[in-house]
Amino acid sequence: MQRYFIYLSYDGTAYHGWQVQPNGISVQEEMQKALSTLLRQDIEIVGAGRTDAGVHARVMVAHFDFEPILDVAQLAYKLNRILPKDISVSKVMAVSADMHARFSAVKRTYHYYIHLHKDPFHRFYSCELHYELDFRQMNEAAAYLLECSDFAAFCKVHTDVKTTICKVTEARWIDDGGGCWHFVISADRFLRNMVRAVVGTLIDVGRHRLTLEQFKAVVEGKNRSNAGESMPGNALFLEDVKYPFDV
Repeated sequence: MQRYFIYLSYDGTAYHGWQVQPNGISVQEEMQKALSTLLRQDIEIVGAGRTDAGVHARVMVAHFDFEPILDVAQLAYKLNRILPKDISVSKVMAVSADMHARFSAVKRTYHYYIHLHKDPFHRFYSCELHYELDFRQMNEAAAYLLECSDFAAFCKVHTDVKTTICKVTEARWIDDGGGCWHFVISADRFLRNMVRAVVGTLIDVGRHRLTLEQFKAVVEGKNRSNAGESMPGNALFLEDVKYPFDV
């Protein structure tokens, strides 16, 4: 049995997240339907993560097993012919049997976009805010995340995670000009709702609702109720997923 990685991207607006849901359409469901149609058998895929409802992905990776050997270029072409317009496949590649889309990933990167004025061209993929933000202070707080290991303060409650330990390697706000900014965060793994909770808490820092010391106390307290609100999902993108090989 050969294992394959699929690299895809999607606009998450119409979907109830990545994972198959009993009460709504998901990206995973659309991918499985397309693969099962083309390969003429039931195909299940495993994704690199589980994006929430409305969240987008510039790069998502999923794997599936199949035999006989496939023409990967043809499969990618045919998938793009039958998938909805808001999902696209960039490539399919054969990998070794021990590679796993989720557990073999060594780094994931998310971007969260905000704009500080009304703009009809940003409304679907960026969060509109109408108050002054101290980005210098926000970046000081973000830098502290690189020193932390336990992110329970930003984890959605009542989830079945076994550990809230993550290794964050990048966390900073970048000025895109014209009152537009985006937050970049990279880690070996992310907890459910973690990025949107981190952004919401950093925005509290930027509004001077939290001092840097209070932000640190929120992280160290490991209590989700002390952190900021979870920001809207439409402005969040899974930007990249890295594995221990060069593709």
